[in-house]
Amino acid sequence: MTGRSREENDRETEVLIGELVSSAHRLTRLAAQALVDPQNPAVWRTISALRSLGPTRLGELARQSRVTQPTMTKIVQHLVEMGWVTRVSDPDDARAQVLDVTESGIEALGEWRSALARSLAPYFAGLSRDDAQVIARTLEIVNERTSVDRGTTPR
Repeated sequence: MTGRSREENDRETEVLIGELVSSAHRLTRLAAQALVDPQNPAVWRTISALRSLGPTRLGELARQSRVTQPTMTKIVQHLVEMGWVTRVSDPDDARAQVLDVTESGIEALGEWRSALARSLAPYFAGLSRDDAQVIARTLEIVNERTSVDRGTTPR
């Protein structure tokens, strides 16, 4: 350590994480303005969640997305009609169903993410290679620390 206590380092990290979340929200708002998209953002969040979580029950998907079950039911119905999500029997309980993203849903998500990146690219034009590497490393750290495999309990 550089003469700082673990508590001081942890506090600095907390501040940085708060700033990162605020910046991510700002970037999300900017993206919403930059990209004209007919789909409700909840569509993309739901497909992304299913891609990360794998087959998931409706109640758990609603909980993960922080929406009510009736709201998630409407979102899922739209996604099923689009062919981006399918209902399948729960392998642990044949009486229940789980939701899963389809290949066309994964494709649509990829296309949306590409369009999103293209719409935001002008804001990052001329970024130095070093700065781009910092962003790449930040993404690695965030993804490692927040992966589904880790569950919801911090280490």
